[in-house]
Amino acid sequence: MKQDISQDAVAASTDTQIVIAPHNERYITPEVRKRLPELREKAHWVYHRLMEHYGEPTWRAHRPPLDELIITTLAQNSTDRNALKAFRTLKERFPTWEDVLRARPEEVIDAVRSAGLANQKGPRIQAILRKLKEEQGDFDLSFLERMSTEEAEAWLTGIKGIGHKTASILLLFNFQRPTFPVDTHVSRVSKRLGMAPPRASTRQIRAIWETVVPPEWYYPLHLNLIRHGREVCKARTPLCDQCVLQERCDTYQGIRRWENA
Repeated sequence: MKQDISQDAVAASTDTQIVIAPHNERYITPEVRKRLPELREKAHWVYHRLMEHYGEPTWRAHRPPLDELIITTLAQNSTDRNALKAFRTLKERFPTWEDVLRARPEEVIDAVRSAGLANQKGPRIQAILRKLKEEQGDFDLSFLERMSTEEAEAWLTGIKGIGHKTASILLLFNFQRPTFPVDTHVSRVSKRLGMAPPRASTRQIRAIWETVVPPEWYYPLHLNLIRHGREVCKARTPLCDQCVLQERCDTYQGIRRWENA
């Protein structure tokens, strides 16, 4: 019965013209472009299948935007647990963001050491704070609300070390902007499913998802793909026999869709 419901939903949701947003145009290759109709149909099937299996993720109350940005920065090439530990240590040693900005670089590096790559992340955090202080006069990111999504992302990625993933996470989670973050789990699941070529960059994968599913699906689909990647489609030992997507998974079915991509 669930399968029938999904098929009806997919048929209804794919009966519209495919539009590539201007900011995604250069990331949609000719090979991907000609496959967009089939990718859209598959993406909608994946969305409904994951929703049936995991349910709709609850929209959680997120931290203040700057806190979220700093934590996301600390989580780069690290775990959420270690990033949160580093963030707590940072706040314990420096009660205000002004204190963090004025601290000696080596003090900030030491505070965030548990997140890994501290020699990079410490100066990166101070660079974020310095840019905010110089351009806005304070440490409030609410001015991003007045910008378009593209302008806000450009401002964020203008900071050395802040890439599109970090920017899109902040914009989606804190400002409810239509961006589709692609982390290591989303990337892995997307490639194994055949939703993107094996050598596709995370920015290319983001462009594909943003093109083939509606913006109101970005948040739940992003979180359900991450959950699926953590619990089932694991990096080293994927649990294919437990996967609810196996019937449409290129890797499981032995399909080589992107040989020429």
